[in-house]
Amino acid sequence: MMLGNGADLAVILMDLNDPAQARAVDAFVLGHADGLPFHRPAWLHAIEQATGNRALLLAAVGPSGRIRGILPLHHVRSRLFGAALVSTAFAVGGGILAEDDRAIAVLAAAAEGLAGERGGLSLELRGGPAPGDNWQRLDGAHVGFVRPLAVDDDAELLAVPRKHRAELRKALANPALSVEIGRDARHLRDHYHIYATSVRNLGTPVFPRRLFRAVLDQFGADADILIVREDDRPVSAVLTLYHQGRVMPYWGGGLADARRLRSNELMYYRLMTHGRARGMTLFDFGRSKAGSGQAAWKKSFGFDPLPLVYHAWSADGEQRDIDPGSARYQRRVALWKKLPLPIANFIGPFISRGLG
Repeated sequence: MMLGNGADLAVILMDLNDPAQARAVDAFVLGHADGLPFHRPAWLHAIEQATGNRALLLAAVGPSGRIRGILPLHHVRSRLFGAALVSTAFAVGGGILAEDDRAIAVLAAAAEGLAGERGGLSLELRGGPAPGDNWQRLDGAHVGFVRPLAVDDDAELLAVPRKHRAELRKALANPALSVEIGRDARHLRDHYHIYATSVRNLGTPVFPRRLFRAVLDQFGADADILIVREDDRPVSAVLTLYHQGRVMPYWGGGLADARRLRSNELMYYRLMTHGRARGMTLFDFGRSKAGSGQAAWKKSFGFDPLPLVYHAWSADGEQRDIDPGSARYQRRVALWKKLPLPIANFIGPFISRGLG
């Protein structure tokens, strides 16, 4: 479906269920220096399958049919939080991925038109270049953490600042702790239990269980789960994406005993070893809220914060209220922390699918 055109570019709504079109988009993402897993059809399909938020992808195409830019989106709907077109849902990155300013401009204009056609929705782009002067720039709220992997395990240990290194050494010396990496039903079960417990304790609704299965299925060998066990008991777990030389731990957490056992420290250190063995060169620790305890923890692991810039647009200037720092959101967090885990796990997926 064509959404707009100019002298040299047309904007097309791609059919991601068409294998040829999906392969063309994937090739563009994998060939672009700024491409992320969140731009890939695999991510768009996984989110749509698991949450029902429809995946849409705009492509700027030249006269020859060659893709010169893309904008992946999810149409996120929620009775609690409202609706928006998000690039991309449940991701920390996304936005426009393009070869030049002309492609950026036509994709931004097409997205604005699509938002109007779908009922006056707002637009949220989590990364990428500035779409235009009429878009709101959102910065200062989140920071990312990326650094090169060291040449070997000993160098990786020395890259961790001394105080945190001492904690990591305690975990390495604990004979009860072991690490296992896989993608089967047992790994998913243990990961979900740990992740659901961890986010409930933080006051956040857990994502649907099938989201994690969908991501593993869609990304294939580019995703796996690492579990840290104390004897036979799983205590820390993380689902990781691998993209163009980057290790990207994405959904991770630990039980209450993780702090005592330093199992989270061990988890990420062993993930660095695993990533290096896979030929990765960068460790991308993901985003954290600026000034948060999580951001401080990552910094103490030897990572420096990098500001993240997002962009937003709406016809009336209004946006969804999904800011964890808002007073209304904090009241929800306080209430959620009090819920018994079985109730939180049952209700959480119905709520979280609308957060995007």
